Amino acid sequence: MNILDHFSKRATLCGSALLLCFSLTANADEIQDINKLLKQGKQAQALERVNTYLASKPKDTQARFLKGLILTEQNKTDEAIRVFSSLTEDYPELPEPYNNLAVLYAGQGQYDKAKIALEMAIRTHPSYATAHENLGDIYAKMASQAYDRALQLDKSNTATQTKLALIKDLFANSSKTSKSSKATRSAAAETPAQPAPAAVPDAVAAAPVAAVAAPAAAPAAPTAMYQATPASPAAAAAAPSASSPTAYIDKTVLQSVNEWASAWSSKNVKGYLAYYAPDFKTPNGESRSDWEAMRNERISKPKSIHVGISGAKVKVIDDSHASVTFKQNYKSSNLNVSGGKTLSMVKSGDKWLIQEELSEK
Repeated sequence: MNILDHFSKRATLCGSALLLCFSLTANADEIQDINKLLKQGKQAQALERVNTYLASKPKDTQARFLKGLILTEQNKTDEAIRVFSSLTEDYPELPEPYNNLAVLYAGQGQYDKAKIALEMAIRTHPSYATAHENLGDIYAKMASQAYDRALQLDKSNTATQTKLALIKDLFANSSKTSKSSKATRSAAAETPAQPAPAAVPDAVAAAPVAAVAAPAAAPAAPTAMYQATPASPAAAAAAPSASSPTAYIDKTVLQSVNEWASAWSSKNVKGYLAYYAPDFKTPNGESRSDWEAMRNERISKPKSIHVGISGAKVKVIDDSHASVTFKQNYKSSNLNVSGGKTLSMVKSGDKWLIQEELSEK
């Protein structure tokens, strides 16, 4: 049995139990029926049903996630990527869509993108072991490619030969032990999953995972394992895309801004205030405690709040400073306003915090 057949069988086994751990809503019967079709291998019928369901409930998180799984099973990688990317934009606090994106990118050989997606998953959920393991595999895959290129330039480099052999041996051993890993992951489907943040409607709970293989970009490179929801290997590998430090900062800054807006929209005052740096410059020079008290009152008073962000542009100043300009659409039970806003951001640990907030007059 070759390694791709091996991973396909593992994906099939784990996929049959994948969605059992979702917290089902009042529309549970329809979701369950679609899931049964997927488990039975009737992907076309499952996709038709989920599209019909989403026509009336386009924001349903479970249905959108399920559609991503169906498209992945159908090897419609680009469409699946669009579905999971949309979920990360609407619910940036959920780690699973990021993890699935990483698997799909890895299947295309886009390891830089896979790496960034996994880092985002870990940032939203630091204890997400699957994402940590996948990130290790991505690093190993990228290292194997670098070692292989080095050997193409200098075949006599024994140190590089040894390092490449160690990585190959690592994945060979992982393949040999896959049977026990498969049983463990299948059993995990029967245990309750950790609930997703309460602010997300119909949020997807942490799901058990199956292993898929990413095709090697070079013949000498080992095939890495990536833990994810069921997916099939891509038909061909694409060249890794360029990912500059600036591009990564852009993404992480926007992630923080989206999370800040999400906390505001869910009226999570504590979470909202946590996105302001200790040296935040208050708008009118008032004390930090007075400003926080005012913000607490303004966020708590309305019955509902929705904060939308559009046209965001990031300007990177250096590795720890950036600014982001966007149009903010604020709607509450008693107010509806839009206007431009600029946030000065500073990096604190692995988070980007707001140092100054300026609204267009």
